[in-house]
Amino acid sequence: MDDSPEDPIEIPITGELDLHTFRPKDVRELVPDYIDECLNRGIYSLRIIHGKGTGTLRELVHKKLRQHPAVASFRLGDEQTGSWGATLVQLRKESPV
Repeated sequence: MDDSPEDPIEIPITGELDLHTFRPKDVRELVPDYIDECLNRGIYSLRIIHGKGTGTLRELVHKKLRQHPAVASFRLGDEQTGSWGATLVQLRKESPV
């Protein structure tokens, strides 16, 4: 089997998404797709791990969260949930109109 970069990567849908293994350009589509799949599975609380770094990836994730109609709220993690290296997301249980 060929493991070219174009092959899709199957990731577990658990409500926790670790972006360390993804290219930043992939995050633009990955975050909204992951949210949609969580909604399909009845998962409404998410933790997105973007790392601390320079904040560029965190800002990209937050931009995508602000754009998604199913996102009710989000905030940076606390000491137990990843501090500013992770974002906690709450999704709406009903589809927004």
